[in-house]
Amino acid sequence: MAAAVAIGERGRGRTAPNPSVGCLIIKRGRIVGAGWTQPGGRPHAEAMALAEAGTKARGATAYVTLEPCAHRSLRGPPCAELLAEAGIARIVVAVGDPDPRTDGRGLDRLRAAGIEVVVGAGAAEAERSLAGFLSRVRLGRPFVTLKLAMSLDGKIALPSGESRWITGEDSRAHVHGERARADMIIVGRGTYEADKPRLDVRLPGLEPWSPRRALLTRGEGVAEWHRLGSPAAIFDLADVNDLFVEGGSGAASAFLQADLVDRLLIYRAPILIGDGKQSIGYIGLTSIAEAHRRWRLADSRMLGIDRLEVYERDRL
Repeated sequence: MAAAVAIGERGRGRTAPNPSVGCLIIKRGRIVGAGWTQPGGRPHAEAMALAEAGTKARGATAYVTLEPCAHRSLRGPPCAELLAEAGIARIVVAVGDPDPRTDGRGLDRLRAAGIEVVVGAGAAEAERSLAGFLSRVRLGRPFVTLKLAMSLDGKIALPSGESRWITGEDSRAHVHGERARADMIIVGRGTYEADKPRLDVRLPGLEPWSPRRALLTRGEGVAEWHRLGSPAAIFDLADVNDLFVEGGSGAASAFLQADLVDRLLIYRAPILIGDGKQSIGYIGLTSIAEAHRRWRLADSRMLGIDRLEVYERDRL
């Protein structure tokens, strides 16, 4: 399942509002078919994997990161039906599909066809990969990642506003990889006016994966940029699974105060700035107790001279 999750990542940022699913078909210990959701949402991962496997799919085991769809579409038949017709003998599914058009019906159809169904393997990893889609279906909004690049003392710029570059090349390359997985990237008016950021992906071969750009402002918009008047406007983004908030402190504070951040990426450079611009401002807390038990450390690693810390919002 880990391999299925990994190949499902290949479609991130290009399949919304569909999920980016990964599928592997295994027979006698060998991969005979592999697929991931294609740009625009079709073909689905299962259809791709079955096309590669051909007749070898009969009697094989399929590993799929999300429950195969059960609803008919003008763009193709249900994946549960395709798997049954191909003669798959066993299917391992990481996560059930909360979309009401499927939501258990895909599994029921597979079982009715005599296919052995196993659910839950690799669920945590698959949930992370599918977080954008799952958030949009369950919560009615995209999954929100907030990126903060700061000094050891939590500053994002000098008093003059100079901020290039706080972090090193390895961190900046990692940020571009994160951009490539997002459907939309947003900054605040202050960052736009000060930096005129391109917000594109500048990694060799991934340039076409640059996300749509958005501006958080109550004022006038910018040509070719989506305008959001407030963080709550993300509930209207029906075709966005993953939203990447890149700056600056105003936008970061607004999303945190609205409690609409699901994941934090904190890039810490080994420098001290002293007086300077804070990474975030007021976020609505009235006591220290409120600040505890909100964030769970999910990852920590070195990126060249910088340290990356990844935190996930604990909403239990």
